[in-house]
Amino acid sequence: MRKGTMIIGGIVLLLLILFLFWQSTYNGFVTMDESVKAQLGQLNNVYQQRTDLIPNLVETVKGSANMERQTLTDVISARSRATGMTLTPEALKDPQAFQNFQKVQGDLSGALARLLVVVEKYPELKSQANYTVLMSQLEGQENRIRLERNRYNDLVREYNARIRSFPASTIAGMSGFTQYPYFEAAAGAENAPKVNFGTPDG
Repeated sequence: MRKGTMIIGGIVLLLLILFLFWQSTYNGFVTMDESVKAQLGQLNNVYQQRTDLIPNLVETVKGSANMERQTLTDVISARSRATGMTLTPEALKDPQAFQNFQKVQGDLSGALARLLVVVEKYPELKSQANYTVLMSQLEGQENRIRLERNRYNDLVREYNARIRSFPASTIAGMSGFTQYPYFEAAAGAENAPKVNFGTPDG
């Protein structure tokens, strides 16, 4: 009788330990998952702030220089595509949607970089206070985007490693927790943009 009670007590204790481990691990996944989603929201916010700055920049450049119109058109077009796309937590689970979002944002960054190179040809524009303020704000926004993307990647690295570690991976799999993708630098991002002004060495 006593032995049977001890066995039952041992089983109950083991089940209690397993339950507490499951609960703690699951709740940890929920917390980490919410942190990734919150950081995604912050990243979308800084992308939107950059998008909001662009019309003022374009108008200032347009009004100050008779410059290469294709560059401005590319910026306006890239902004239009970026404005119509927000990365949601659901889209993170769709590799194609995630790649499309990265491409659209990369295209906008590239168009802005080419615009800055073109503007170097117009010293009268660079000396204007409005332009200087806008460029300062835009450069600050680009830095914030890099910072928030890095924070997102750090959170995702921690989350992905956690749900892949045994025995937590078993609980993650049974509970529907899956890996999130990382933001990566666009191909060619390490190269400075080139603009040809029609000069022999351009």
